[in-house]
Amino acid sequence: MLTHILVKDLAIVSGLELDFEAGMTALTGETGAGKSILIDALGLVLGDKADAQLVRAGCDRAEIIAGFDLSACPEARDWLTEQDLDAGDECLVRRLLMRQGRSRAYVNGHPATGAQLQSLSEYLVDIHGQHAHQSLLRAAHQRELLDDYGDTRALATQVSDLYRAYRDRDQRLERLRAEGADRTARLELLRYQVEELAALDLDAAAIRDLDQEQKRLAHLGELQGTSGRLLQRLYEGEPSLHAELSQADSDLETLSALDERLSATRELVEGAAIQVEEAAANLRRYLDELDLDPGLMEQVEQRLTQVHDLARKYRIPPEQIPETLRTMREELGALERDDTALETLAGERDQARAAFLTAAERLSDARSQAAQRLSETVTKAMQELGMDGGRFAIEVARVPPEAATAQGLDRVEFLVSANPGQPMQPLAKVASGGELSRISLGLQVATAECGAVPTLVFDEVDVGIGGGVAEIVGRLLQTLGGTRQVLCVTHLPQVAAQAHNHLLVRKLTRADRTYTAIESLGAAERVDEVARMLGGREITRKTLDHAREMIEHSQRRI
Repeated sequence: MLTHILVKDLAIVSGLELDFEAGMTALTGETGAGKSILIDALGLVLGDKADAQLVRAGCDRAEIIAGFDLSACPEARDWLTEQDLDAGDECLVRRLLMRQGRSRAYVNGHPATGAQLQSLSEYLVDIHGQHAHQSLLRAAHQRELLDDYGDTRALATQVSDLYRAYRDRDQRLERLRAEGADRTARLELLRYQVEELAALDLDAAAIRDLDQEQKRLAHLGELQGTSGRLLQRLYEGEPSLHAELSQADSDLETLSALDERLSATRELVEGAAIQVEEAAANLRRYLDELDLDPGLMEQVEQRLTQVHDLARKYRIPPEQIPETLRTMREELGALERDDTALETLAGERDQARAAFLTAAERLSDARSQAAQRLSETVTKAMQELGMDGGRFAIEVARVPPEAATAQGLDRVEFLVSANPGQPMQPLAKVASGGELSRISLGLQVATAECGAVPTLVFDEVDVGIGGGVAEIVGRLLQTLGGTRQVLCVTHLPQVAAQAHNHLLVRKLTRADRTYTAIESLGAAERVDEVARMLGGREITRKTLDHAREMIEHSQRRI
């Protein structure tokens, strides 16, 4: 539960720090005093969207710190452990709102994201706003309320996931079938293209070698003539380079006998003669092996013509032909597998649909049972809240399987008969604003009782209610406070008198600046506040006695 909160420089709050107790706590004060500022601060520290305008004028930032006791909230402890934010039975959440820049958040001293705060808040606090009855008219909200009450949210999520899985397969199957004609034509084209390219039977390296061979054969005469002339100059001609080097070697041999310093030069010339002889031998072998077959040139030309014709046809460089063939084969294989995939996908679609319908039927049965229980509970609450003879019912109508949605097979609708003898009609058509507020309160109390969130906040949910009905509202909240921590912002003395604890919100002006202060009331101060709520500014002894009697009467039931 919520144990304490600290607020600094938020809106008209300069600084306040409060400790909270178990049970029902009433927050009261004059209109405009800022009763809801504490609820706003609690919402901000638990992930509500931050607005820089909320920072108090003249300040650079606002700070909110909230502490929670998790000893009776294992779900929150488990979540914190999963997020590596666990700190035992206590949880400290801090939120900084910056006038310039983004807000920052911390959980147990560790930085946290807004999404993490919102996830954590689902385990800690449930806030019922004063306009909750407006959302009650939406069909989606009605279905969510029923799922919360019947504890079928997990099953509803499973049904939604199964529906998406079914629809995904169904849409893929429809797309494949719609593409059937185009797929057949594409298959025929690909088979022809793959056969045509495969007939070439050349990889990228072979295509490059073929191109190089064509260049060699095209210059065969030049290669032969020049190589023959080089052989003559190097070795076989008169005089040849080898003969000249051999003569120079012989002369240097004679001279080196006279002067040893010429020995190194003689060795260089001798080596050059040997290299020229080896080069000549290589040229001789090259000329012997040179292929002068004119038929080979024709074969190479034909192969190259095929390569370049196919490259032009498919608008690709010649060396990309093997890669294009590989890509086409992959696509052809995928399309050929589609025929088998169609049968497999159809089977998967049918299995997914059956799984979805089975889960949806379980959800529908569970919703119907929860609808019966919740209808009886809210009808009873309507009698207590001054709507004698009124009836409330939840219709869970099954739609045909072909009309099913991600929400299942059900059309959930809240029906009401506000007066005896009137037929049941949709809530939006028959309930007045006051009646809708009371029905909404009955639903909130009924659904809150079945939840596990330890702290419930009711922000002026008693708007439009007064007199004896207000006392009954207070009793409902007091009863709820017996098992859960309840914070209630109220302007009704009949509700405030039922609380176990009482906080007073005051608006103060000092040095032309406005401040909000909140204080915990003792027994005598509480009588004064309830008397103010009863009688306004002029408080008589009779008013004080009435206030004291209301509080004492309510406390005897605790």
